[in-house]
Amino acid sequence: MSRRGMGRKGIAVLAALGATAVGAAGCTVRPAGTDGQGAPPVRIEVPSRTPAAPGPASPSRTPEAPVKPSPPTSSASPARPSGSPTPARVLWSPGDEGRDIRELQARLRQIAWIFHGPTGTYDDLTAEAVRGFQGRRGLPRTGVTDTVTWQRLLAMTREPGRWELYLMGGQPADPPDPRCMTGRVMCVSKSSRTLRWMIDGRTVSTMPVRFGSEYTPTREGVFRVYWKSRHHVSTLYDSPMPYAMFFSGGQAVHYSADFAARGYAGASHGCVNVRDEDAIARLYEQVRDGDKVVVHW
Repeated sequence: MSRRGMGRKGIAVLAALGATAVGAAGCTVRPAGTDGQGAPPVRIEVPSRTPAAPGPASPSRTPEAPVKPSPPTSSASPARPSGSPTPARVLWSPGDEGRDIRELQARLRQIAWIFHGPTGTYDDLTAEAVRGFQGRRGLPRTGVTDTVTWQRLLAMTREPGRWELYLMGGQPADPPDPRCMTGRVMCVSKSSRTLRWMIDGRTVSTMPVRFGSEYTPTREGVFRVYWKSRHHVSTLYDSPMPYAMFFSGGQAVHYSADFAARGYAGASHGCVNVRDEDAIARLYEQVRDGDKVVVHW
């Protein structure tokens, strides 16, 4: 079709399409050379009409196809962070003492990794229990309690109660009852489960004690020691009651091998049990018939 046949409107459309094609291609044509042949097209960078979305700077040369990372060869080692991993922080180690060690031991006892204490001292048995716990869970067998070991132990156990922490004694004693402040008194607190041997308001010795169960409760009040029996054996329960100091009917302060073995996991038949045989032996030598016994909360 001739330009005349197309009309002005058609010519304008062709011109616009041509301009668009040139802009999209980004090329132009050089004039013919002396040999009459057209020169090859020259690449012309045409800026885009639409602003590009903000983003990271593009490389100076864009590859024609996406480049995939090459798999590492056998001689190359995988990339590692520049810094070494921070080791787990050590919380407790052998020789440490205190309430936190009691909780560690109580939790290990809940899952049968330890059977003594809690004592509040990070001893060799505690370190061995920690090593066993760590090895079973794929942790380094260091025997010290770090943050990773502690978190694993917390996830497997429950918060221990007071008498789990002091299962075998060692708890602090309550302040003495006012009735204990005069004379010679065995001052027995059910709240702290302790016995204070006091003379004229001064505490001579303190020891953990155990009481009767809800079915055989230890009586409360003010009493007097009315009989001492060094090698006593209960005729009612057929059980030994060494260093017995009777103060109310058949109830007495005496040594208990069961208390020494099981701690507060058991109970007496109403007597005041002492688990430290050396301590009760010394107390037995000092207490006299007629000395006061105060059992209180």
